[in-house]
Amino acid sequence: MILSRRSLVIASGAATLTAGLPLAYAQKAQFTFKYANNQPPQHPMNVRLKEAVEAIAKETNGRLDVQVFPSNQLGNDTDTLSQLRSGGVEMFNLSGLILSTLVTPAALNGLGFAFSNYDTVWKAMDGDVGAYIRAQIAKANILALDKIWDNGFRQMTSATKPINTADDLRGFKIRVPVSPMWTSLFKAFDSAPTSINASEMYTALQTKVVDGQENPLAVISNFKLFEVQKYCSVTNHMWDGFWTLVNRRAWDRLPADIQQITAKHINAAAMAERADLAAQDSQLRQSLEASGMVFNTPRTDGFRDKLRTAGFYKEWQGKFGDEAWSVLERYTGKLG
Repeated sequence: MILSRRSLVIASGAATLTAGLPLAYAQKAQFTFKYANNQPPQHPMNVRLKEAVEAIAKETNGRLDVQVFPSNQLGNDTDTLSQLRSGGVEMFNLSGLILSTLVTPAALNGLGFAFSNYDTVWKAMDGDVGAYIRAQIAKANILALDKIWDNGFRQMTSATKPINTADDLRGFKIRVPVSPMWTSLFKAFDSAPTSINASEMYTALQTKVVDGQENPLAVISNFKLFEVQKYCSVTNHMWDGFWTLVNRRAWDRLPADIQQITAKHINAAAMAERADLAAQDSQLRQSLEASGMVFNTPRTDGFRDKLRTAGFYKEWQGKFGDEAWSVLERYTGKLG
């Protein structure tokens, strides 16, 4: 049943996101870009991407045909990043924390308990922190567009118990994305983190390979994790976003006017998606509660204290370097 439902989602996503472009555009296209992401078709990211690629096709008179592939259709995040670098995929929306396996400073925004609210997040990511991260990504010969998409503050879920204190995470088997930041964070809590790609997350929870996971409410809802998780603890422990990454060679082949049009519409779509998620958040909690999830909101002071005493902040200051750390603390205040 899981495979059947997933197949239907992928098939539906392909139809939803590629339908509607005038045939004349596709016939006249000088350039074709594959644009991959790991979110299901109904996620605001893909709703806004559909609008953006239609606008790009219209404004370029069909010279650029951007084909969107949701739900990891072209491979899991790790595989698709490899395809992006080789040119098999031209565009990819990817979490900076997962990108950090290639570009370490891309995880800067995801430091545990660094940001306390969205106002601080957007000031940092549309300001010096975002600029610093994009400059580091460029060193890997990948372009990151200016506006990062929202992936929300992350919450912890469990099939067995609510997470109320840092002690509740001791020995806890938790799924984390394939990223050193997440592994380091939960090891600091003496948890048992297991790196699993998003496409395999539901099955890992269902078969009890892990007892819990952490994600924004939109992902918990869209991936139907309420079917395999009972408790949701509102920890806001990390903020994460999706960079629009572009293969540099493919981008440089585009004429300057198509580059400008593409960046304009994709960045605008990212801004619209931010607003969508903000409006959706309270509704999502109500919907998840109606689906049977039990919510709790723990105090976070003890979690931060545990990270400090475990040396988490000191470790990551060393990995990011003093320059990156200084840029981040302009917005977060003193960490560690």
